[in-house]
Amino acid sequence: MPPPHALELIQSREDCELRSETFFCNLSPAALTSFEALKYPMPYSEGAVLFLEGQASRGIFVVCKGRVKLSVRCSEGRTIILRIVGPGDVLGLNATVSGTSYESTAETLEPCEVNFVRREGFLAFLHAHGEASLRAAQQLSADYSRACEQIRSLGLAHSAPQKLARFLLDWSQKGQETKHGTRVRLTLKHEEIGQIIGTTRETVTRTLGEFKGRKLITLHGSTLVIEDRPALENCAGLD
Repeated sequence: MPPPHALELIQSREDCELRSETFFCNLSPAALTSFEALKYPMPYSEGAVLFLEGQASRGIFVVCKGRVKLSVRCSEGRTIILRIVGPGDVLGLNATVSGTSYESTAETLEPCEVNFVRREGFLAFLHAHGEASLRAAQQLSADYSRACEQIRSLGLAHSAPQKLARFLLDWSQKGQETKHGTRVRLTLKHEEIGQIIGTTRETVTRTLGEFKGRKLITLHGSTLVIEDRPALENCAGLD
């Protein structure tokens, strides 16, 4: 009998729906075969911790299905969510390559399927395949750029409404355009949104209510519709 929340594990690259999109699935056949031999497919239930901030690196985690949040703890005891990752993302790369501790905590937001690769095997894999080393460098560069953009976005926002407006606009980038506006699923709790933009759950709830009252957005369950994008951009200070 499968364990609770067990998922159908991806056992080969032919089964992987993301093989043309993910970081490692576009490697040459020889490199991909080597990588396949190193990975350990593992299912995780919602709320499972992949690794902890400050924990010595054990290896990388490649998300195949589901979403994972990366967070850090502040000196005041508050939690800040750095970002939400999904299928195709590689976690723990910097710590694994540099031999340092994980910089954040990775926790699943829903049942996930993740491939784990031990540090020793991954380093040997990078040494044997130059193309993989280049991909690793490219991802580390992209992670750095993403972190700078997040700091810039939040640092330039001086109020909670500005921060929340920027978050909603960023979240809607992969949304679907409809006659009523941009529609996207927003499955995060208000507390988690607050942890992303650096404010409280109460402030997020109140500000969302204000946005709805001004008809900038509608929110029904997990469905968010940005009805007035120019006005929301103005609120975000992006006009």
